Amino acid sequence: MYKWLLGTMAVLLAGCQNEDAQYAPIEGMVYCAEANPVSFNPQVTTSGSTIDLISKQLYNRLLRIDPITGEFIPELASSWDISEDGTEITFHLREDVKFHTTKYFTPTRLFNADDVVFTFSRLFDVYNPYHFVGEANYPYFQSVGLDQLIRNIRKDSQYQVTFELFNPESSFLANIATDFAAITSREYAMKLMESEQMELFDQLPVGTGPFVYREYKRDRLIRYYSHPDYWEHQVNLDQLVFDITPNGTTRIVKLLTKECDVTPHPSATQLNVLRERSDIDLQQQDNLNIGYWAFNTERVPFNDPKVRRALAHAVNVDKIMQAVYYGQGVKATSMLPPISWAYEEQNNLPEYDPDEARKLLAEAGYKDGFDMSIWAMPVSRIYNPNARKMAELMQSDLRAVGVNVRIVEYEWNTFLQRVDEHRHDSVLLGWAADTPDPDNFFSPLLSCAATYSGKNPANWCNPEFDALLTQALATTDQEQRKQFYVQAQQMIANQLPLLPLAHGRRSQANDTRIHGITLSPFGGISLAQASKTP
Repeated sequence: MYKWLLGTMAVLLAGCQNEDAQYAPIEGMVYCAEANPVSFNPQVTTSGSTIDLISKQLYNRLLRIDPITGEFIPELASSWDISEDGTEITFHLREDVKFHTTKYFTPTRLFNADDVVFTFSRLFDVYNPYHFVGEANYPYFQSVGLDQLIRNIRKDSQYQVTFELFNPESSFLANIATDFAAITSREYAMKLMESEQMELFDQLPVGTGPFVYREYKRDRLIRYYSHPDYWEHQVNLDQLVFDITPNGTTRIVKLLTKECDVTPHPSATQLNVLRERSDIDLQQQDNLNIGYWAFNTERVPFNDPKVRRALAHAVNVDKIMQAVYYGQGVKATSMLPPISWAYEEQNNLPEYDPDEARKLLAEAGYKDGFDMSIWAMPVSRIYNPNARKMAELMQSDLRAVGVNVRIVEYEWNTFLQRVDEHRHDSVLLGWAADTPDPDNFFSPLLSCAATYSGKNPANWCNPEFDALLTQALATTDQEQRKQFYVQAQQMIANQLPLLPLAHGRRSQANDTRIHGITLSPFGGISLAQASKTP
């Protein structure tokens, strides 16, 4: 394998030489990224590859979650209070925080309560001038019901805001701390509105984060400069460049030839090569994630649970674990990973049994099988390092029970858009949690609200399932919450809107000159503390 990879790298290097000119030396760091961003505003996307590029680099949230303890840490909110009945949360805001100065915007004031009210009212207030900009689609917040939870956001003073909720909810603070809850500039938004350029708000970003947007060239690069007035600390890197490199082997080539300083998601077959390099550091972290095979349950024959169970019995997941994950993941026995406090192993998940698959297909009226598609995501992610190879293995297994599979691939952003439109029969996707709260696995992926926002890949809306989630969110008693989530896990295993496949380990490789980047068990990556020695 080692010789094969080096040979492949040599061929790829030959093809890259003519492009060296675009990677001029910089006083900073180059990060090899796997895809173009969908947007430069985290509010309007759930794409993990996009969140890694923009959220913690350009923006701050009111609070964040400590990756070790799981405790909430003040960010743009210096503190907060919760009313006795849990329906009012008051945030006391940090003062002297400056927004970015860019080529297209110069702020005239500091961050204040107006920005918080504007940021979150956009999600649910039809009178917010930006609510309908970008088709009024805020997928994460809609899928977890935050847009239906907030009654009002009250500006108490220049540096104090209160969220008034229709009812208390145990995951509210966790959702406010996600990468999607980035605080944006009301002043910048109003300036764009005056010039009738509101569509630029999600494309040309202005935040308070450690880096300032400079340029974006599709399929090539994103360039950020350091924020000279960053409120939290001095930023070590003068520049941060994301080199858009979809091919995983090419990313490794660029890392080894010093064109990139950091690359995410090296494949399992590349790990031994990287470990043998004294100039490369390899980080790995257990991660709250799930890779799954989702069925479009509104489309015949996938609307029949018996058909979904038959297809699940036909697939040899153990073979997938060997051929795709190479020991860098664990086979899923529930929607939740074992490190989640609400996890419980589901003994009724289908095991590989082609005879049972044929029997169930015959009972469902498909004795001779049928034709279907499996959509395979075109990028490598923590939860699925090689969806194409996985789809090919599944295609072979399903052929053995009479089901003919066509594998469908598109460019990543096109792929996501068409899955959101539910054009697929089935799809190989996954989810990396943004918080340790178990609801982060259920509501964004399988709730009825997620179906309406297009982010439920199974297109599955079950009122009984939603009721369990609502009951779990209505209490702060962790043991009570766990019981509701156990029932939710059981319902998924029984109904199989999706088949949980595996939980992957997050890996990242970087040049040994790079310091200050720590992988988190949840959420996107932060490069705020990154530095590079000569």
